[in-house]
Amino acid sequence: MFSFKQFTIQQDRCAMKIGTDGVLLGAWTPIDNNPFSILDIGAGTGIIALMLAQRSNAEQIDALEIDEEAYEQSVDNFENSPWSDRLFCFHAGLDEFVEEPEDEYDLIVSNPPFYTEDYKSENEQRDLARFTDAMPFEDLIEAAALLLSENGIFSVIIPFKEEELFLALAKEYELHPLKITRVKGTPTTEIKRSLLALSRNENAIITIDELIIETSRHQYTPEYIELTKYFYLKM
Repeated sequence: MFSFKQFTIQQDRCAMKIGTDGVLLGAWTPIDNNPFSILDIGAGTGIIALMLAQRSNAEQIDALEIDEEAYEQSVDNFENSPWSDRLFCFHAGLDEFVEEPEDEYDLIVSNPPFYTEDYKSENEQRDLARFTDAMPFEDLIEAAALLLSENGIFSVIIPFKEEELFLALAKEYELHPLKITRVKGTPTTEIKRSLLALSRNENAIITIDELIIETSRHQYTPEYIELTKYFYLKM
């Protein structure tokens, strides 16, 4: 169990446990466009959808999860949260979901599985959650281009080494960067992740910055505390 300030997550049935990536995306994702409808692709525990329920006034927050155990856990986490009336989880793959799209979304978020290494572990459920073959970037971008409303925002967290490829693919689908934050664990480590927010509009000004998580073990930077203080109990 993982307790946040306004909700609690059960994660014993999910292959992918709560990690920094999901919390970063949930806290960082721009909501300046006051989204009415939100879609979380690959919900896992439901953490990102729950964080966005806390942060926004969106009335429709849908989540999509292909793994049955994670789907059921996500549903439970939604039902036990203060925003159960606004949260809904679909048990489906992205390909099924986009076949008959019923809605457009003002905000689409995803913490996609992105381990591209060739090895697989012995845990098939964890592999499905972690490996790119569960959801290639192009499928994700194509779905976002199909489902995003005119002034919608598409927000993801990916490995920094994939940033150039991801932005090039997005451009092919006429999705353009609005904001980019590159994440480092400490001041001396390499950039590990890219947080990307994209929109249908070509933006004259793109905000590009860097976020460092900690200066030393459990010594968090003021920027990281500011970003996560409404969620983590000890921030």
